[in-house]
Amino acid sequence: MAQIQAGQTIAVHVPATSANLGPGFDVLGLALGVYDTLVVHTLAEPGVSVEVTGEGADTLPTDETHLIARTILERWAELGFEPAGLRIEASNNIPHGRGMGSSAAAMVSALAAANALLPAASQVPLEEIFQAASRWEGHPDNVAPAVYGGLTLSWSTEAGFGTVQGKLHEDIVPVIAIPDVELSTAMARGLLPATVPHAVAAANGGRVGLLIHALAHDPSVLLVGTEDFLHQGFRAPAMEPSAALIARLRAAGHAAVVSGAGPTVLVLCAGQAQAKEAAAAVFAFAESHGETTWRVRIESVPPTGVRVEVL
Repeated sequence: MAQIQAGQTIAVHVPATSANLGPGFDVLGLALGVYDTLVVHTLAEPGVSVEVTGEGADTLPTDETHLIARTILERWAELGFEPAGLRIEASNNIPHGRGMGSSAAAMVSALAAANALLPAASQVPLEEIFQAASRWEGHPDNVAPAVYGGLTLSWSTEAGFGTVQGKLHEDIVPVIAIPDVELSTAMARGLLPATVPHAVAAANGGRVGLLIHALAHDPSVLLVGTEDFLHQGFRAPAMEPSAALIARLRAAGHAAVVSGAGPTVLVLCAGQAQAKEAAAAVFAFAESHGETTWRVRIESVPPTGVRVEVL
């Protein structure tokens, strides 16, 4: 195998993401202005070490079994390269197990880092990082906005994965309410039925079309456009506080949905004033339902995704 050059240092910044956005199950994704940052050093001395700060600092491994380290090493091996040594500093701001794309962000940042540390002639374009991350992650809805930013519409075929960036109205402001409990994606997927009636699928497809129109052109129809028929109702028993918050917000006219597999709640708002109203409504709900603690953030939608700096 060829050797990765020692003495390199890069930083990788990758945004959180919210998938589904209500009815757009496994299709729609939105980048959020919450970032994880990696600093990766290639060393002459053998060995792998990982330093984690922020989310997961007390639970994640600090050796080659860490997901990011493992992905970098596997990617290099796949391409015929190996390092002498590797040191990673992971600064995590994306909550884990909350439906904000933390695993997709880790995968994308690892692949972007692995690519940037290759010899220039062996580096691949961003499209190949998207393809590789989608293959390893299993589906592209969280991967695409982490790679490209903005609003993404993604799909898979036998030939691979595809995505396009959708137009996003300038008034769209996401609000996220993050509970103090986790929910695994595998558990959330396990609650879904194997099939749904044709009429349900048709109704959901109609809402996806309306939602894309709302996000691009007319935020006044976000509430109707975010109505879901495929997954949120089935997952509600696993995240009762989130389901109750969504019901309260939607009854008040706010376009609230489950973020990804949950249990974070995403509210798509039309402007800062509505975003502040939605945040206030979450705080009011939290005061009357004290069993769950919520972190509430009014966020942005970054137009670009993963970014690499050579240090």
